[in-house]
Amino acid sequence: MRKAWSGIAVMLLGCSVSVSSYATEKDDFQSYVQKLKTQASESGISKTTIDAAFKNVTFKPKAIKADNNQPEKKLTLDEYIPRAVPDWKIKQAKRLYHENFDDLQRIGKEYGVQPRFIVALWGVESNFGRFTGNYNVINALTSLAFDGRREALFRKQTMAALTIIEQGHISADDMKGSWAGAMGQCQFMPTSFLSFAQDGNGDGKKDIWNTKADVFASAANYLKQEGWDDTYTWGRQIHVPVGIDQNLQGRDESKGKMLQEWSKLGITRLDGKPLPKLNQDIKAWLIMPDDESGRSYLVYNNYNVLMKWNRSYYFALAVSSLADSI
Repeated sequence: MRKAWSGIAVMLLGCSVSVSSYATEKDDFQSYVQKLKTQASESGISKTTIDAAFKNVTFKPKAIKADNNQPEKKLTLDEYIPRAVPDWKIKQAKRLYHENFDDLQRIGKEYGVQPRFIVALWGVESNFGRFTGNYNVINALTSLAFDGRREALFRKQTMAALTIIEQGHISADDMKGSWAGAMGQCQFMPTSFLSFAQDGNGDGKKDIWNTKADVFASAANYLKQEGWDDTYTWGRQIHVPVGIDQNLQGRDESKGKMLQEWSKLGITRLDGKPLPKLNQDIKAWLIMPDDESGRSYLVYNNYNVLMKWNRSYYFALAVSSLADSI
């Protein structure tokens, strides 16, 4: 299947390719789509859903190009955080927090998640629902599965997307998302939707595309199910003494230490004041995403939960920073 993409890639580069070769590519893709239809039918998806989902499906080279050409440039946290959490986004987050205060308080209490983190995730993931992607999800996922580089992953996501349509949460035409199939204002992949999406307003649907209460409840449920504890925050930026053993950093379970143990190793708050003494000490991990020359943090288990949402230190720190600003 990977080979089937090569002809179209040559076309995109402006080289000539025969009409018969292009026709073969189209035939190969349509043959693959038929296999997906068969799998969906055997999995119990109705013919009505299958026909609606695949009626206009076409191969989308842009999705493949985006998958193969993700940005490689690495910014430092000092460069990244101001871009990810600029002043205008902080102002919007505070405004939207107050505008949706009642729903956020209700949902936060129900799921045991501080509302400021729900809003922060919403803001970092989709700019509060403004950037959710305009790809037809079935089209994007089918193209990525056909490409073959990560076929098992995207085939599984395609089947999950069909299940969502079958359950009546969204129509096939309205199921829009990113080039990778991440959907709605909280950018759930279809399998995450099936595991975590919630009906936040009681209308019988889980609409993470248009219904803010559903977006909030779905994000909160994800955090809750992954181990969030609203007794604590996420962590803090800290100052580490010169020459600290670099082997101490990392999020492996074995590297976690109680806050007062870190204090005895010379770690302080960023302003040099001692770490807080809590009634009940808390386990923390030392992370230095930009090595010892950059920012350093002590993070709690809630930060580890954010890392399950997105395996990027930078993403989790952007969400944490925005939550603190709220």
